[in-house]
Amino acid sequence: MSDMTNRVALITGASSGIGSSTARAFASEGVRVVLAARREDLLAKLAAEITEAGGDATHVRADVAVATDAERMVAHAIETYGRLDFAVNNAGVEGAFAPIVDMPEEEFDRVLAINLKGTFLAMKYEARAMLEGGHGGAIVNVGSVNSFLGFAGGAAYATSKHGQVALTSSVSAELAPQGIRVNLVCPGVTDTPMHRRVRGVIGDDAFDGMIERRVHQQRAAHPDEIAATIVFLCSDRASYVTGSTLLADGGMTLTV
Repeated sequence: MSDMTNRVALITGASSGIGSSTARAFASEGVRVVLAARREDLLAKLAAEITEAGGDATHVRADVAVATDAERMVAHAIETYGRLDFAVNNAGVEGAFAPIVDMPEEEFDRVLAINLKGTFLAMKYEARAMLEGGHGGAIVNVGSVNSFLGFAGGAAYATSKHGQVALTSSVSAELAPQGIRVNLVCPGVTDTPMHRRVRGVIGDDAFDGMIERRVHQQRAAHPDEIAATIVFLCSDRASYVTGSTLLADGGMTLTV
């Protein structure tokens, strides 16, 4: 990996799953990390863990669906470390799965507010800070295989993840000439609290059968595997990669 020492990364949804793994991965590269999520107790625990291991971490409670929170988390990064080099917009919810005829309007709105509008708001303030810093940067949004694949009952979730593809491509076109790269990572089945909740809804046998039929590697990813992909995309080794949607799904979307 290229030298990332003392650069600064902001990670949303950092309290668990892919977000916490990404924070640890950045810290192992010498990156100073800003942890953002709604569960402040878990953020404080992770920040202490990273610090005890010799890293540098701070945390801030933020709901990315709220503009003032998105602005405040970026301001916290600048106030603490004086710059922002990398941003990982990982915060998201699966929401309720329901047939379209039964999907509550407020639930559809909630999922899009966090997963899609939250990505927009975070990028708005992250990009502003990077532009003001004048040293470029890299933003990685976290989508899903459902950025490409819809599923029965998933109108809210899949729509929010589809939207991230267009949002990422559009913002990349805008920011690339100014030295800021923007990409989207789309994980497949990953062993996170979110996917364990979905497993609980679908049932273990059905979930395992889906992995066996649909995933070429016939297993779920570990969050660390997705984190490594994210850190690579932020590194200088990915200097010509922007506006891209990178699948990290074990081959799932290639299965017919």
